[in-house]
Amino acid sequence: MAIDPSKFHKINVADTCSVWNILSSRQLYSAAQEAQCEFCMTGFVLYECLIKPRTSPTEADLELKKRLKQEQAKGKFSAHSCSIDDLQAIANLESRKRLGKGELSSIAFASRIRQAFITDDRKARALSESVAQAITQTTPHLHSWLIFTNILTDADHQTVLSQHIEMGGSLAPHLSTAYGIALQCRLNSLAANKTLSPDAGL
Repeated sequence: MAIDPSKFHKINVADTCSVWNILSSRQLYSAAQEAQCEFCMTGFVLYECLIKPRTSPTEADLELKKRLKQEQAKGKFSAHSCSIDDLQAIANLESRKRLGKGELSSIAFASRIRQAFITDDRKARALSESVAQAITQTTPHLHSWLIFTNILTDADHQTVLSQHIEMGGSLAPHLSTAYGIALQCRLNSLAANKTLSPDAGL
């Protein structure tokens, strides 16, 4: 999926992997809050994040669960029940791709409420784009947009990477690529504005 750093839909239904990736960096999440981004989830994702038993959870796993509970106490990452129509859509989607209930319910819910679906799972992204035709975004896209809009600085980018890696995240290469795309897009935008300026060429 091509990233356009100049655009990002602020209201997102997050699946399990994106919840953890967004919360993995305090710097990234704080910037997203500053930009007035909102994230919610389905009951299936809530179960996967906080209730489903894990074998040998790491310290990072426990820390991320703690962060999610803290944010929910503030009214963030609210969980929503699926409607009968959502459940039917999930059943239909299940026949197309082998994905968990968390991803499928998020796609169905985002499609119904006409908001974006944010995921870092390639199969879920492909299904959302091809079948549900929902607005589909990723954590690297969010990072790229925050860089492009100067909410995150160059120094912040390194902080995001180190915090994400510290929490066991695997998106560092994709976050770095998204960072480069944002810088190039910003450069192109500046060049275009200079060309259009009445004083250009003087």
